Amino acid sequence: MAKIAVLLSGCGVFDGAEIHEAVLTMLAIQRAGSTYQCFAPDMDQYHVINHMTGDEMDEKRNVMVEASRIARGDIKALSDYKAADYDALILPGGFGAAKNLSTFAIDGPNCTVNADVEAALKTTRSAGKPIGALCISPAVLAKVFGDVNVTIGQDEGVAGAIETLGCTHTCTDHGDIIIDAAAKVVTTPCYMLDANIAQIADGAEACVKEVLNLI
Repeated sequence: MAKIAVLLSGCGVFDGAEIHEAVLTMLAIQRAGSTYQCFAPDMDQYHVINHMTGDEMDEKRNVMVEASRIARGDIKALSDYKAADYDALILPGGFGAAKNLSTFAIDGPNCTVNADVEAALKTTRSAGKPIGALCISPAVLAKVFGDVNVTIGQDEGVAGAIETLGCTHTCTDHGDIIIDAAAKVVTTPCYMLDANIAQIADGAEACVKEVLNLI
């Protein structure tokens, strides 16, 4: 039974983890006969968005506290993550990946990546364990690794930024995955495309299945 770490970036598509992608990833892991543990950085999120109006709200929220909503309280600080304890690491998408885990949404290819996120990614890869990334999360991998083949779907601007970092971007459609076997990285576009929840489930399941195959 594989044990998968799931890295969340808050709760909510516009300022945290995309909830459908996160939940469907966890469901796919469980249905594949594996288990998961959720992690998140213990930090203030970049900003808070009213998901009904799209307006920024004048308040602060903690990424880990917000992510615990998705994890039903069963969450650990990313600073406590040890690659040796898990068989793989998967990052659902949502703007939190590009605002909280990194500053990609603000700075593009000149972005920075949270130190705990970078450490988790690098130690996982150094241990020869697979990494999965959904939606915009492959941009974080691109910044940290700079030499992987990934997909975020068909957005030319984001794809160009990823290629600026030295990575290869491959265009994909709903439910498609890109496998970089040498790097043990699996990516899928999910809501980077105009998708419905069933298509998100297809992408999450395909990504999880291939991540497990690479263990």
